[in-house]
Amino acid sequence: MALLQISEPGQSTAPHQHRLAAGIDLGTTNSLIATVRSGIAETLPDLDKQHLLPSIVHYSHTAPPIVGYVAKKRANQDPLNTIASVKRFMGRGIADIKTTGSRLPYHFIEQAQGMPLIHTVAGDKSPVQVSADILSVLKQRAEMALQGDLIGVVITVPAYFDDAQRQATKDAATIAGLKVLRLLNEPTAAAVAYGLDKEARGIYAIYDLGGGTFDISILRLQRGVFEVMATAGDSALGGDDIDQAIAQWLMQQANIADDATHHHIRELLDIARTAKETLTTEAEITLKIPLDTGNCVNITLTTNQLNELIDPLIQKTLLACRRALRDARITPEQINEVVMVGGSTRMPRVREKIGEFFHCQPHVDIDPDKVVAIGAAIQADILVGNKPDDDLLLLDVIPLSLGIETMGGLVEKIIQRNTTIPVSKAQDFTTFKDGQTAMAVHVLQGERELVTHCRSLARFELRGIPPMVAGAARIRVTFQVDADGLLGVSAQEEISGVHSEITVKPSYGLSDNQIEQMLKDSLSHAHEDVAIRTLREQQVEADRVINALRAALKTDGKVLLKQHEFVAISEALDGLLQVKGGQDAQAIKQAIEELDKVTQEFAARRMDASIRRAMKGQKVENFMENN
Repeated sequence: MALLQISEPGQSTAPHQHRLAAGIDLGTTNSLIATVRSGIAETLPDLDKQHLLPSIVHYSHTAPPIVGYVAKKRANQDPLNTIASVKRFMGRGIADIKTTGSRLPYHFIEQAQGMPLIHTVAGDKSPVQVSADILSVLKQRAEMALQGDLIGVVITVPAYFDDAQRQATKDAATIAGLKVLRLLNEPTAAAVAYGLDKEARGIYAIYDLGGGTFDISILRLQRGVFEVMATAGDSALGGDDIDQAIAQWLMQQANIADDATHHHIRELLDIARTAKETLTTEAEITLKIPLDTGNCVNITLTTNQLNELIDPLIQKTLLACRRALRDARITPEQINEVVMVGGSTRMPRVREKIGEFFHCQPHVDIDPDKVVAIGAAIQADILVGNKPDDDLLLLDVIPLSLGIETMGGLVEKIIQRNTTIPVSKAQDFTTFKDGQTAMAVHVLQGERELVTHCRSLARFELRGIPPMVAGAARIRVTFQVDADGLLGVSAQEEISGVHSEITVKPSYGLSDNQIEQMLKDSLSHAHEDVAIRTLREQQVEADRVINALRAALKTDGKVLLKQHEFVAISEALDGLLQVKGGQDAQAIKQAIEELDKVTQEFAARRMDASIRRAMKGQKVENFMENN
């Protein structure tokens, strides 16, 4: 029997008007997907009722990639081919990754430009491709739950993600077949969910400490308007670093050498993560640490020792908090409340230190794992037009200043960090030499004054400038940042009108050719993907039918069925059981239909028997009066 979904008046659109959209929290440790149904934003579980999807992908020689909990179980046995925390590699070069100090059990292949590849038995994988495999699973989960194709998604990113990291995230979504409505800063997404639920007003701090990234955002919330006053953070700081600190301490206590094997490192990280989670509620834990000799040693870790290990990392987050408050020109006392986001904020020490810093108890009654995805779902629902009368307005900011190189290797900032986006700003420049007919435009991102201390985003040239004396030409350079935080730059000589422009796609993003090839690959496997999905749907339906029939036979089979009828049903049931585990979706469908035919009379008798039981001892007049 089909279920009928109902909703409160005014909360539902007509079926033909409702557009399917979702919000995705593409996390370092776990990812989620959420949507708005009947006016309520909710995360979507998989078939096993699990809402969180571990952001882990396992690659093998022959089988398709495995994502989630099954991949997580294979991390210790096959660490080189099981990729975790890939978000930390997005938009980063090999030098960036090495500076994180993390002990990573992977074989990186350095490229002349862009992100390094990760060598696996299934081939060399870009971090973008690994992220796309995670997004593909979330997409399939949503479309199965919603029974339709997604029109678009809002994907959250750390507020401190730079242009390269944001572009890499959009590339991953494109490969996964998703249309990105908007990239939304994670703290802002949390504020959307929190603010709508609590009808908050005032100035709030969103403290977001996840598995691999940290963000602090200062927001002013007023009647549906979410204005980001300032943001700061670290895109390479999070729960993974806490695990690393604990694992390093355990290695020292157990005299394990720094050149431990990949398997040993991964095992120690798992032990460290377990210790961290246990000490959230316990005072101490005794850990069994495996040694290279095959023996084990027991080491006790107390809450006080854990606090000593993680205090330096918490202090790094507090430095970012001070910077954000300074940029917003406010003091901690002016913060109405602190909202905690991210799984790492479950640690008592984190909550204690944040409470001391902001002089208030942090707000912790929202599930820190789900709140970002829920906020993204609310925004996605608005962007596809399901709430045309909604007045929710998001005013995000860019995390780092944008400018161009000028003579002497200096950086002229055109858009200052913490400027509200979308934004467009222009500035006039001129030529340096007599007769100069071209100008090189070097686009940079950062807060320092020298080019060598900032990050290069792109270069292009403006040619065809009329030869004039130095300083006579007037060249207007315009920067435009869209709602996703992505940049476009143009330059125009005002007298002649010559024009040049570029959409900044950083070197760390995939090239158009690489994206095109991956899209071709996805299209070439489209039929195979559809077949796999169809098979899984039929297997799920078969399980439902089998379980329901077994329950009915146990209750009424002996009473309502003759021997030959019971045999016929049993044979049809055996037929379905035989094909259910196979690869032929059509055979499963036919077996379900055959079983339905032979059980129709049994179902009718059960209905009649149920009615008779309900009427037993009653008079017909009673039923007529009730009607």
